[in-house]
Parts: sequence; structure tokens; C-alpha cells
Amino acid sequence: MDCKELRALADAYLDGEVTPAARAEIEAHLKDCAGCRAELAARQDFSRRLKAGASYYEAPEGLIRALAARLPEGGKVLPLATPAPFRSRPAAWRPIALAASFLLAILVSGGTGYMASLPAEGERITQQVVDDHVRSLLAGHLTDVLSTDQHTVKPWFNGRIDTAPPVHDFAAEGFALVGGRLDYLDHRPVAAIVYRHGKHPINLFVWSDPSQREGLPSVTQRQGYNIRHWMDGDMSFWLVSDVEADALAELEGLLRKLP
Repeated sequence: MDCKELRALADAYLDGEVTPAARAEIEAHLKDCAGCRAELAARQDFSRRLKAGASYYEAPEGLIRALAARLPEGGKVLPLATPAPFRSRPAAWRPIALAASFLLAILVSGGTGYMASLPAEGERITQQVVDDHVRSLLAGHLTDVLSTDQHTVKPWFNGRIDTAPPVHDFAAEGFALVGGRLDYLDHRPVAAIVYRHGKHPINLFVWSDPSQREGLPSVTQRQGYNIRHWMDGDMSFWLVSDVEADALAELEGLLRKLP
């Protein structure tokens, strides 16, 4: 296992979602790679900081009055049980307002930092696509149904997902159908249709996405893998492979021509 493969599986490894075989490969790599150990430590630290983030709620008027009543007078703090009249707002409100504003500024700036460090929706899905592609190669689970016959692969998905993915063998064009499998991506089961171009496996992920979300990339590259995405009606298509970008574009063109 190299660094690129490990980092694609880092989050799944930290969440305990990799197979025992993949875990053994990852841990063997970590023993000799300080860079990947640092990467995992950084991701763990980010997770801890994110969980430690606090929500801000506006204090009710009664609490503000109680705090204002206990402000120092003559160097003493009034006991909580000691009744004290609520002073006029100019005298009592200003220290509380100043402290509340300061606290709010800290929380807002911290929250902004957390939000800025979270991946955008398109980035999140793109990373999941790459992670699922790499995981299928490392775990030796490229297909659930192994067949070059499109009439065998397409019916296999019936009842397993809520959509009928297009399946076609493009062996004559250099993209041989290998088979298909059920995968899980973007919080849902999806169809993964596998092709091979030369020695390069290609994953085509397909699922129904009525939301038509904006901000998703059409062509990008991540961790050495080329990725292409497009929509056809409410169907979302993702191609990912380490094959050359031109070859992946050619396969997209062939798929787009299917009825």
C-alpha cells in the first residue's frame, strides 16, 4: 500500500470501516511512514476539535438580571440568595452586554473556523467517490456479479436499489464490461458498474438524485484519480479511475449516447 491509497482510506480506517486485510496493510504502512502517521493524527485532532465545538444560545432575561444583580459592589460579590433590586439598564446592562458580546464574538469566530474547515458538499461527495473506488480495489471486492453480459448485470440490480442503471458492454470500443456490485455512497445504496480499459479498472457509480444539487464538479482529479460527473434527468453519474483523462472522457461520451 502506498501513501495515496492509505489517505483515500484514512477516514474509513479511523471509523473502523475497513476490512481486516485492509487494516493490516494500513498499519504495516504506518509503521514506516511518518507522513501518513502525521496525516492520521491531524484528522483525529480535527475530529476532536469539531466535537468540542459549543453551541451558543441567547441568555433569557431572567438569567441576565440574576447575573447583573451579582456584579461586584464595593469589591464584594452579592451572594446568590441575597435579593437585590435590578438596577437601571445603563448601570447594570453594560458590563453584561460587553461580556456577552465578547463571548459571542469568540463563539462566532470559532464556529466560522469550524465551518470553513468542513468540506463543501461537492468536495465531500467527490472524496467519497474516490474512497469507494480505492476501497473496491484494496478489499478485493470489485464485483458482486461478475459477467461481461449486460443482460446478466443489469437485472442483478433489480430489488437492490431504487433505480435501473444503464449497463452496456463497450468491449469493441476498448471498455470491457467486468460486472457490477452494490455500494454505499452519499448515505444511500448505489449501483457500481465496473469496466476495464487495458489494465485499468473503472467504476461507474449511478444513483437517483432528484435534488439536482449545484456545486458538484463535472471534471476533476483527486489523489491521482480522474473523475467525471454528469446528470441525466434525476440520475447522477460518476466515473472514476486512474485511466488517462481522455479515455475516461471517451467512456462518458459512450454512456451519454445510451438510450
